Amino acid sequence: MLSFVPGPDATLDLRRAFGRFGTGVTIVTAQTAQGPLGMTANSFSSISLDPPLILWAPGKDSKRHDAFASAAAFCVHVLNADQLPLAEHFAKQGHDFNRFDWTKGASGAPTLDGCLAVFHCDTYAVHPAGDHSLILGHVRHVSLRTDEATGLLFDQGRYGRFTDTP
Repeated sequence: MLSFVPGPDATLDLRRAFGRFGTGVTIVTAQTAQGPLGMTANSFSSISLDPPLILWAPGKDSKRHDAFASAAAFCVHVLNADQLPLAEHFAKQGHDFNRFDWTKGASGAPTLDGCLAVFHCDTYAVHPAGDHSLILGHVRHVSLRTDEATGLLFDQGRYGRFTDTP
């Protein structure tokens, strides 16, 4: 067991420790003055049922941060296990939507096809949080797949899928 005090000399160890918490994978999209924008994110969480709120947290050093932090609306897509190409694409760059099927949502945010769940949100609040921003969204519309598809997961720097434990 490695024990340490978080600080400048332990940044990599802290990142490794945070990475031990496996998460689902999402893509967040918004319509910007430069066109549709997307970003892969695993910092997604449901926050409240009443009002319906979600949260995600883009890094401030991302070239896409400011566009998302100033967007009036955005859309969060929960990826299924077969959507790894989407996750990898939007992790690297955010403006090229040509390879993927999508439509414009009610708020103008791009809506990607085939996702497990899609949350169309108005931006509720943006809060500074260290080297990230916390973006809260007021959920205005949800689309939910009802089949047995499983989600794409991210754990310790790797993508994968859920399997039942015997």
